[in-house]
Amino acid sequence: RVEHPAGGYKKLFETVEELSSPVTAHVTGRIPSWLRGSLLRCGPGLFEVGAEPFYHLFDGQALLHKFDFKEGHVTYHRRFVRSDAYVRAMTEKRIVITEFGTYAYPDPCKNIFSRFFSYFKGVEVTDNALVNVYPIGEDYYACTETNFITRINPDTLETIKQVDLCKYVSVNGATAHPHVENDGTVYNIGNCFGKNFALAYNIIRVPPLQADKEDPLDKAEVVVQFPCSDRFKPSYVHSFGLTSDYIVFVETPVKINLLKFLSSWSLWGANYMDCFESNETMGVWLHVAEKKKGRLLNIKYRTSAFNLFHHINTYEDNGFLIVDLCTWKGFEFIYNYLYLANLRSNWDEVKRHAEKAPQPEARRYVLPLNFDKADTGKNLVTLPYTTATATLRSDETVWLEPEVIFSGPRHAFEFPQINYKKYCGKPYTYTYGLGLNHFVPDRLCKLNVKTKETWVWQEPDSYPSEPIFVSHPDALEEDDGVVLSIVISPGVGPKPAYLLVLNAKDMSEVARAEVEMNIPVTFHGIFKRA
Repeated sequence: RVEHPAGGYKKLFETVEELSSPVTAHVTGRIPSWLRGSLLRCGPGLFEVGAEPFYHLFDGQALLHKFDFKEGHVTYHRRFVRSDAYVRAMTEKRIVITEFGTYAYPDPCKNIFSRFFSYFKGVEVTDNALVNVYPIGEDYYACTETNFITRINPDTLETIKQVDLCKYVSVNGATAHPHVENDGTVYNIGNCFGKNFALAYNIIRVPPLQADKEDPLDKAEVVVQFPCSDRFKPSYVHSFGLTSDYIVFVETPVKINLLKFLSSWSLWGANYMDCFESNETMGVWLHVAEKKKGRLLNIKYRTSAFNLFHHINTYEDNGFLIVDLCTWKGFEFIYNYLYLANLRSNWDEVKRHAEKAPQPEARRYVLPLNFDKADTGKNLVTLPYTTATATLRSDETVWLEPEVIFSGPRHAFEFPQINYKKYCGKPYTYTYGLGLNHFVPDRLCKLNVKTKETWVWQEPDSYPSEPIFVSHPDALEEDDGVVLSIVISPGVGPKPAYLLVLNAKDMSEVARAEVEMNIPVTFHGIFKRA
């Protein structure tokens, strides 16, 4: 187990300046000549406005990063997303929009009378797009988890415009983990108000760009609605599973208290984090729908409580759905542990803190699609290669027990990536993840989900980001290609950060492209081929 007493990880949560133009990175090793395009990534880059701090990992203002690869040369560029939240903060020199874990105080310049009336405006929802970047048609969007996404220029990183998803489809927000199919179709999920005011979850589909070149968002539609376990309290949803025929939605016990959410926050100084609570008795409910028909399967899958942020992959095999997940055991919300004060603590403190948190585990669940009442009391899983079970109970629920595919005490396999283009929704063997050591990202890990074999890249006092797999253009095997990650190494040598290129086969270093500046934490991103 690696220790981090020097605390170099604190640099992940430090404000940086944007660049006016791209800088050349210093390459050691050799960048493969076939690697052409841009790595685009999102994360927070401004952790305070003047003297006012942001408090949570998901509050800092969105910074867009780009590493460009061309003929073995690499450049690095970064720009702040010109969201309303950022522009207004820069203009007024204070935090104006309430973020995930930071309440924005009312304008001190307004008198009590106009402040009283602004209570009735309701909450101004943040558009701070710090989580991910993805394509819709020919356009690229930076996003968070609200109804606002921000169109950006993937070449210059300039902000083009804010888009309100509510104007196109009936959702109150959407996840930062849409599925993008090879033809360009985009699927996503969001909370919504269903029939007779009950809460529900809508799956939205945005078609690919058509010959008419119209904005595909204008043709977005709801394809299926999942019911909610509690009509007043929707679960927090971060991602979902998709195969060619099925949509899988995992409903966890982390709930949003809508009464708190919709009441006037400004009266009691609240933020988004204050609206979460845990349902300690429901466990986890899994829902399946047929993708093409938009029909809900009437099967009640149940299992014990966990937090879920990232689906690894989902596929069908002989009447079963295999659902691979990065879970955190228990019903307590993991985001409670991601306040910046905790993440910036000294190493002993960071460890002490993580000891109390839900434990991470990568798991495989197997959901039977066909069975009848005569199977009550039996394990319905007949696949030879998994120890996961599904038992039909007398109340007609199907109780699931997982197969553990990765587990280490306070060592998470998280931010999972796969060879998405060729293997999303299909049987697969490999996933690449970021290893979190008591929430500190300190290694990159490749996992064989069949044999559970792992390969690790790790260096002392080095803090990588989510690994992005890029397939070789003439790949014959699933893991023919490279893995890209942004690493900071604050205490080591003159270069504080670099883009790391690993051989996806064995996680050995192929090259690195160093820059002369710090790069704060990034969450998710994509490789856009040239």
